Amino acid sequence: MADFFSQAEVIWFLIGLALILVELVVPGLVLIFFGVGAWVTALVCLMFNIELNTQLFIFLGSSLLSLALLRKTLRKRYMDRKSPDAELEDEYIGRTAVALNSFTAGQTGKVSFKGSTWNAESNQPVTEGQRLKITGYKSIKLFVEPIG
Repeated sequence: MADFFSQAEVIWFLIGLALILVELVVPGLVLIFFGVGAWVTALVCLMFNIELNTQLFIFLGSSLLSLALLRKTLRKRYMDRKSPDAELEDEYIGRTAVALNSFTAGQTGKVSFKGSTWNAESNQPVTEGQRLKITGYKSIKLFVEPIG
């Protein structure tokens, strides 16, 4: 068993696993690429009997290459996501709703938006059936203004 853990490919695999697991705890999206580099080195060690200096060169080279080629893509895809509030703004702000009842400025009324009934408030009087522009939201209440 002790022989198993002294083999270079096993050591590099365990280093890679440790680096990838640490990446889950430490933000930054850097350690995962060094983990990939360690796994590439483990694979090369499995196929060829190479010296430590060559192993270190392969580790550093594959780590930096994967970092340079993939970090921007992975960061954009998985880490630069909009917050839920920003997604709501994109989905609601500037869209059109229809008043289901008349209500005065500052009073809460009902509007229809995307097939659902919402509470809404306006700074201007609203009449039933009037088309309204959504200008904001808070929790489950939309803030609207008459169109035109």
